[in-house]
Amino acid sequence: MRKTLLGPTYGSPLEKIQILPRTSCADPQQHYLVFITKDKVGLQMLPVDGNPHKSSAFICHPDGASDFAISHDGRYIFTAGGKERTFMKWKVNLVALDAAAFLGGEDLIPFYSLLDGGREGKFFRELEDYFYYVQLCRQGIDTLEKRQVSTHIPLEEIPSVMRAIGFYPSEEEIEEMINEVRFSKYADTGEEVTKIDLGDFIKLYTNHRPALGLSMKNIQRAFQVLGYDNKKGDKVIDRGAFLSLLQCRGELFCFSHQFYASPATAILLKELSASEFLPLIDIFPQKYREEQFSLGSTFSCIGIMCFSWQCICLYPREARSTSDPLFSLI
Repeated sequence: MRKTLLGPTYGSPLEKIQILPRTSCADPQQHYLVFITKDKVGLQMLPVDGNPHKSSAFICHPDGASDFAISHDGRYIFTAGGKERTFMKWKVNLVALDAAAFLGGEDLIPFYSLLDGGREGKFFRELEDYFYYVQLCRQGIDTLEKRQVSTHIPLEEIPSVMRAIGFYPSEEEIEEMINEVRFSKYADTGEEVTKIDLGDFIKLYTNHRPALGLSMKNIQRAFQVLGYDNKKGDKVIDRGAFLSLLQCRGELFCFSHQFYASPATAILLKELSASEFLPLIDIFPQKYREEQFSLGSTFSCIGIMCFSWQCICLYPREARSTSDPLFSLI
């Protein structure tokens, strides 16, 4: 895998994609991608880079879109419905999408909006603290030598910061993230990248993190599959089954004394229902971020527990509404 990017997902995965033919009024250096989801038709500016302002979509067939076609000059898109057996002709307005992308800002500004609280929020300040705390750890916390403050951290510290801010990637995802940055300039320079700055780290985080957090509906679905009915009729999973899932399914996970000693484990290692599990995802990572920032054991244990449920609760990014006149119905 060369690169992972946050693409256009409006309520459902993309059903079909096609490059938009160049029009006479379009910038010859700019290319666009036409796509449909379950019920929407949209445009995406190329290349995809995770910028949320470079795509937009509208509902074309509420009961489901089955297919689309593009006119030879790229000025019109034709969509076909499903059960309602309707046919729509849409006029493409590239100026509207270009304006939305321009107003969304350049460089890191669009990516700041994807962070909780934006550029001035608590989450960004926390990320900055963790980013520079890694540098202190690399130079030694108790050193008396003059600090060499840098704007970069080594690639091997990417997983530690990701887990500290609440994203718990698998070992495979970690390898993909590191390799993505390491070979990002190899085709141009023939050299590997060994460090990453804060701006590139934010882009890496926003493109690789789950598009949505866990919802109660998805956790209940997981308990329907993994759990059993207790005396009250609720779906629950007991200690032995939970440990077995962590140790025997997916990636190898070895329990350490830190795992058994953590208060989060004391709650998790019992018969647990879906309604009891959901608060743990937010409470314990937040508690440990505030009380103890360790680049390792505690975050890894809690992260694995949360990630185990995320693996079976995959779903697309929620639909976003827009009023931009990207298409006009003919």
